[in-house]
Amino acid sequence: MKHLFLGIIFLVGLSAIAQQTKESTIKQRFKTELEKENIKSGILHVYSESRGIDIKLAESKEDAISINHPFYTASVTKLFTATAIGFLKDQNKLNFEDKITRYLPDSLVANLHVLNDKNYSEELTIAHLLQHTSGLPDYFTDKTKNGSLNIINQLLMNPNKTWSAEELIQFSKEKMTPHFVPSKGYHYTDTEYVLLALIIEKVSGLSLDEFFQQNIFQPLNMHSTYVNLKSFPAENKLPIVKFYASQYELSSLKSLSADWGGGGLVSTTHDLIAFLKAFNTDKIVKKDTRLAMQNWVTETKGMEYGFGIRQVSLGELNNTESDLQLIGHSGSTASFLWYCPQLDTYISGTFNQLEASRSAVNFLYSVLKLINNNP
Repeated sequence: MKHLFLGIIFLVGLSAIAQQTKESTIKQRFKTELEKENIKSGILHVYSESRGIDIKLAESKEDAISINHPFYTASVTKLFTATAIGFLKDQNKLNFEDKITRYLPDSLVANLHVLNDKNYSEELTIAHLLQHTSGLPDYFTDKTKNGSLNIINQLLMNPNKTWSAEELIQFSKEKMTPHFVPSKGYHYTDTEYVLLALIIEKVSGLSLDEFFQQNIFQPLNMHSTYVNLKSFPAENKLPIVKFYASQYELSSLKSLSADWGGGGLVSTTHDLIAFLKAFNTDKIVKKDTRLAMQNWVTETKGMEYGFGIRQVSLGELNNTESDLQLIGHSGSTASFLWYCPQLDTYISGTFNQLEASRSAVNFLYSVLKLINNNP
């Protein structure tokens, strides 16, 4: 019995040492990532209840920040907007295959999708919008018909401009051309998620930020999460962490109002992980709805897209034999919220720099490989 007891103590000790080594290695890799010239700050939270992992890191070259500081989530917002649509579906207030003309005014839908002199506007469904298969252009990054500036390039030109949803849709209709017939391709576009946010508001009778607050943030105790320029956090009064496009700081611009249903959420790693855990365990939408949202289409090599949710096969993406996958979403500011089912691990954070989006994926892969190789 004595030898058994000593053996258990020895194994527990080895496990504790392994966890400390794992955490110190992840911390060092995080610091190395922050040494890149264009990255000014970073936040990382790695969590797995089953593996006993709860690593929280936050560092800035400028202002002091902590793991509790809220940051701009960018397109991670799409997962929330899509989940809100799923929530309304579960309440029998809409269906994924409904035509959007059922919920949006004629003035908004008219000539929304005209391609080669044929009008497809009335064929568009909610599912098309959710999965980026509508063919609609992206007001943020697509080229305009006349070579004028798209909206991403107008953010700094007119920093005090407040964009309404209707203005964004009108810009898309007047300045840009759809890419393909609905359901005949894939093109990632924020235009669709402005339309989805408007549908949420129409069906629920609430503003998008009010809907989020009542049906997602409050029930899940997400007290640090809010919609930028639209609402405030319930409790967390810490300032948003600054984020950049190259050397240009964007966090305080009123023109960010152009980033709404597809990218306007501000949150913390704690709140984001709480949300994704609740989503995965069917506490927000029903299991059938969650599975329907994971109806994947090919986005690019190693990436597939569902209804506001993305699946990344890291082996395919990095040309390795890894079977690790990520399910969740990322944002243009190098923000991320992922769940790795093979490791039962959640990972969230940001590097607050548009130029760091690709390198952030590689960094996360290195962290997950470390966890996988050191169980």
